[in-house]
Amino acid sequence: MYMSLFSIFVVAALFVSLCDSFLSKGQHVICDVSPKDLHVVEDSSVELVCQTSCSNHGKIFWTLNGEHINESLSKTINATHTVLSLRNFTQSSAAVQCHSSYGNQLLGGVTIRTYCKNFYISLISIACHSCHDITVFNVFFFFAAKPKNITCVLHYDVNKPNSVPKLFTCSWKHRMDPLQTANYTILNNSSNEICKSQVASCTHNCTHLADDIVAYMYFSKLYTIKVRAKTQYGETDSDPYVFDPHSITKINPPKNLKITPSSEHLSVKWTIDEPRCQVKYYKTSEPDKAPEVLWTNQSDFTATIEEVESCINYNVSVRCASERGLWSEWSPEKTALTKLSRSRIRMRLWRKVAEPGKNGKRKVHLMWKGIPSTCREAFTVKQVAYNDNTTTGNYTYTSCGSSSCDVDVDHRSHRLYLTVSDSGALLDSVYVPAVGDAGLPQVWSIKTTKHRMKGVIQVSWNVSEKPISSYIIDWTHDGRQYAWKETTFTNATLFGLLHRTPYSITVTPLFNDITGHSIHANPFCSSIGVPEHIAVKVEDVDDKSAFVKWYMKSQYTCSDVDTYTIFYEAQGLQQNVSVSGSENGVWLKDLKPKTHYNVRVEATGDNETDMSSTVYFITNKFDPRLVNALTICGFILVFLVLSIGLTCAIQWKKFNDKPVPNPRLSTVAKWLTQSHEKVEGFFQPPTDQIENQVVTEETQRNRGAPLTPVRNGNDCDPSFSSLQENEPEERFSETSETQLLSSPEGSMVFSSSQSSPYRSQDNAEPLLPQVEKPSKTDLGKKQEKTQTKSLYISLNMFEQNDVR
Repeated sequence: MYMSLFSIFVVAALFVSLCDSFLSKGQHVICDVSPKDLHVVEDSSVELVCQTSCSNHGKIFWTLNGEHINESLSKTINATHTVLSLRNFTQSSAAVQCHSSYGNQLLGGVTIRTYCKNFYISLISIACHSCHDITVFNVFFFFAAKPKNITCVLHYDVNKPNSVPKLFTCSWKHRMDPLQTANYTILNNSSNEICKSQVASCTHNCTHLADDIVAYMYFSKLYTIKVRAKTQYGETDSDPYVFDPHSITKINPPKNLKITPSSEHLSVKWTIDEPRCQVKYYKTSEPDKAPEVLWTNQSDFTATIEEVESCINYNVSVRCASERGLWSEWSPEKTALTKLSRSRIRMRLWRKVAEPGKNGKRKVHLMWKGIPSTCREAFTVKQVAYNDNTTTGNYTYTSCGSSSCDVDVDHRSHRLYLTVSDSGALLDSVYVPAVGDAGLPQVWSIKTTKHRMKGVIQVSWNVSEKPISSYIIDWTHDGRQYAWKETTFTNATLFGLLHRTPYSITVTPLFNDITGHSIHANPFCSSIGVPEHIAVKVEDVDDKSAFVKWYMKSQYTCSDVDTYTIFYEAQGLQQNVSVSGSENGVWLKDLKPKTHYNVRVEATGDNETDMSSTVYFITNKFDPRLVNALTICGFILVFLVLSIGLTCAIQWKKFNDKPVPNPRLSTVAKWLTQSHEKVEGFFQPPTDQIENQVVTEETQRNRGAPLTPVRNGNDCDPSFSSLQENEPEERFSETSETQLLSSPEGSMVFSSSQSSPYRSQDNAEPLLPQVEKPSKTDLGKKQEKTQTKSLYISLNMFEQNDVR
């Protein structure tokens, strides 16, 4: 049917092509692909024709969605037509194009779409473009898609035991439009109806029918059925399906599955009536791996799974079948953990011995590897002590965990045995030497070096003088988790270490099963890197320089820097300076005043680099040291000015506060001659109350007593006493007051004119002594020998104790 349809397509395409060729003779030749806009049923075949008249050169080839199509699918009919055949076309939509290799010319193309229906109606319109009236040919094709891939099973109710199957189930495939529905019916070879369904499967329950079809199947050797599909467009039947009822019988899966693990295998047992069974098992940790299938013996319903690993979880399930029937479904899986098997593990036992404590005891950290962590077995350490290489007969037992154990031993040598607690199976043993045993081998001068790869340490040591069978090297970074390995060389390379972590490494020699004395290396870094954080700070910025300081922060102990490079940039010009890794600051010189700078610090070490964040700063316009100097000088100058001004102000104030003598307030007196200076006193007051008293002439007159100096045992100068009476009076009245002074120890006498308004300023009237008035002769002689001197004094001068 399909081939008839495609033949019509080809004939129609050739007809159109010939028509166009005939009518366009002498005209421009057009190349194209036909037929156009194809709608075909999914999984059908398609043939396309490419007219190549317009291309006389080059090779013709086809493409599907831009990809080249195999040349074997294309063939050339004549010089102007090439046919492409596509079998079992399944793409929902595709673009097919015809090309010429000459200039890579596109000759034409077509779009193919697929769909799925029960019934197919195709309309082909063939038109002759040369005719004025377009002639349309309507061709109708009717066909129905059959159900196919039919499978049937005779099976049991899962809730009932296996006896005679009571259920008959068939399923099939049918291509159709999803928007359509179909009614299906299963018919036997006599066209009797078995069951109906609206989906692509159907189950017949024999117990619900009067006639037992399943029993009839068992009596007959072969049985034939077919599936009928009915839609709105019609109905169609599948091809007959013939089967043997015994071959399609399927029993229920086994029940009561039991698994018993042991140290070497797994024992599986179940309950079922059929002896033909299979056991499937696989590791729970590997669900994607293909499981192992084990065939069982027909004599019993048990199986033994050998070659299992220690302490591994296995998933196990079983299925069975009748003698000629189908396999049942797999039973629900059960998980079983295998036991520890000494023959199937590669165990290694080692120990770390601490220095003796104050009580003389040594702590031994016993550890092992090779035993899976999933093992549930409990372990015990049996401890045996030696005296002169003979056992003491005393045994000590210590319960341990799953991967390590700590025991205490004394100064003697010991052997520690690791056993399984429940079975007592010996796993391994290790020797602990006695303290100070000089007869045991030991190694010397252990050295650690850094490898060019990170996380790798190279260790070497000197060979022992005594025979050595091998060496155990162990290492740890925290004192709790240890790794170790055995080597026969005097060097080893440790891989897989944590980066930038210090490790403690120990080397112990072995001689057969006896361990010698260990040697320890100082903690050594697996790798060294630069710190992860660099904090930068700019200090002491002036006009042409700045001090850059940085601080390093790291979460790793193994951090080091070989070189620091300081990058600083201003106005698009970048410069740098490098210093050693021991520095933490550098001065930047020759900077530009009043300029914006950004600075970064890069740390380099052990082939690693780390860059800090950018820090910004601005240089000063002037040198701050000059500004500071000018500021200090200004302060000093201001201080000096203020000090001088304050001093002047104080002196001026003192000068203003000091009274200036007023001539009107003073009297004139004559200085005594030197001869009178020898006199003990010019005045000799009778009492202390009249000392330093000022006596005016008016006061004297009021009392009627003359102003006469007092003699103190000696007579005064005769010239002084011979003064005339009228001369002094006239001279004193015309000028001012005259003061006669004696020596500092003597007294003074004041005389004043009657015209002075300040003659009596003190209300007190002191008692003046009687003084003899000098004669005119004495006054005249005195004037000839001495010259009178004037002196201005103020009254407060007499407030002093001494007269100056």
